[in-house]
Amino acid sequence: MVLVLKKGASKKDIEAIEKLLYKEKASGGFNAKKYNGIMNLKEDPLTIQKKLRDEWERDLS
Repeated sequence: MVLVLKKGASKKDIEAIEKLLYKEKASGGFNAKKYNGIMNLKEDPLTIQKKLRDEWERDLS
């Protein structure tokens, strides 16, 4: 959708365009709360993160 706001538009015109812009809902999206508490980890998340970051520092040769 393309909305054109011309220079010198009245306040009424601007409000009409804003209504059109905010009228549409955001399409899609991701509901992260749906997965909250789903994973059962055997290790502390911080420990896992440190191990993953440490992989870059280790010498693999």
